[in-house]
Amino acid sequence: MKKIVGFWNPSVILTYIGMSFAILGMYLAVKDMINFAFICLVLCGICDLFDGVIAKKFKRSEDEKAFGIELDSLVDVLSFIALPVTLFMNIGFDSALHLIIYVLYSIAGIARLGYFNVVTADEDGPVKYYSGLPITYAALVFSLMYLTINILSPEVFVIVYTFSMIAVTVLEVLKIKIAKPRGLAYIFFGVLAIAVIALFIITA
Repeated sequence: MKKIVGFWNPSVILTYIGMSFAILGMYLAVKDMINFAFICLVLCGICDLFDGVIAKKFKRSEDEKAFGIELDSLVDVLSFIALPVTLFMNIGFDSALHLIIYVLYSIAGIARLGYFNVVTADEDGPVKYYSGLPITYAALVFSLMYLTINILSPEVFVIVYTFSMIAVTVLEVLKIKIAKPRGLAYIFFGVLAIAVIALFIITA
């Protein structure tokens, strides 16, 4: 693989799988298959949750580790910025206000990803706390909030969902400490993700 650009260590396979779900999710959103597009968003979250754990199982050079970090952030842009925005637009949130929210959400997401890479590059040892809401959490937040469409009136749903977009945008750039998942947290998020996927299948 020396003649091909990139580091093709098996440790990044799950990251590429997550990226594939992001592309598939955008396709399904455009095709108005919203529930299945949200399932893809949740799957992106699962891949991002476990890709670091899987990567550590492989022997990697320092360059391969640095490549994995950069690759993860680039895929996050697709999975947790491009895919959610595509979903929002195809749900019907296409007003001027929503367009402004999409721009601000994208700026906040990209800024925190860049900031995270710079800060973690200077730190020794594993990261114990995130500064601000990790962009990955958007997968569960937006998916759970969308499920309220089944219990809220259309008018209230628009207000609630719009507020969730604004809240996530602000929380992503606020300097608040959020513990990085570890141990049983992986099981909790994994089970929660499976439950959310099941609800989307049932209500499809």
